[in-house]
Amino acid sequence: MKLVSWNVNGIRAALKKDFLDSFKKFDADIFAIQETKCQDGQVEIYTPGYFQYFNSAERKGYSGCAVFTKVKPKSVINSIFDKPEETDREGRILALEFDKFWFVCVYTPNAQNELKRIKPRLKWGSQFTKFVSSLDKPVIMCGDFNVAHNEIDLKNPTQNRGNAGFSDEEREDFTKLLEAGFTDSFRYLYPDKHDAYSWWSYRANSRPRNVGWRIDYFLVSNSIKDKIGDSIINSDVYGSDHCPISLLIDLV
Repeated sequence: MKLVSWNVNGIRAALKKDFLDSFKKFDADIFAIQETKCQDGQVEIYTPGYFQYFNSAERKGYSGCAVFTKVKPKSVINSIFDKPEETDREGRILALEFDKFWFVCVYTPNAQNELKRIKPRLKWGSQFTKFVSSLDKPVIMCGDFNVAHNEIDLKNPTQNRGNAGFSDEEREDFTKLLEAGFTDSFRYLYPDKHDAYSWWSYRANSRPRNVGWRIDYFLVSNSIKDKIGDSIINSDVYGSDHCPISLLIDLV
């Protein structure tokens, strides 16, 4: 089974940058995107053979995620809070239930400059961990988690220590998520691989110089980590400030 995740930084912009060509080439069983930046009905995406699910932010041109799947899910969840919080109205999650597993697409809130949004960011993280831990089947989750977990996961860790995406608080939150029973598929296979990034700033010619961060992940329940075939960062695919990541896993 092939799964793909991609923060497209605006699906309407991505569609003008050959998104559908990339979509077709991947031929994924499930394809998840984050940061769609569109409302329901604002865009039509022609993906024959796929069921489409969207969770858009209430705020226009902001956040949002979508999942395209060849197999219709048994159920779909788009909220992690019992009473909608601010972050829960931003279209940040889609959880699809299948026969043997849950597939969760997530776009984690950004802590923002000077960590001015760190409190809602950590509240989201705590609730997200609680949510995925409560699911009654093995979980495959993917998306833009907006954190580089360890120093190996960004080019300049010393200069960025304490900044959004590499603060002690966000890194600890991610550690707690893994400790709840999940495996970072890429580090499981490639624990010592350096210079492997999924996001690059548009500034300072960062992508050609490979000055990036690994903030996009496929995490799986520990119970199925031995089913992982490969976890790939597709850095040769353009169209966003992020590149797609993919997971090959055998759950037959």
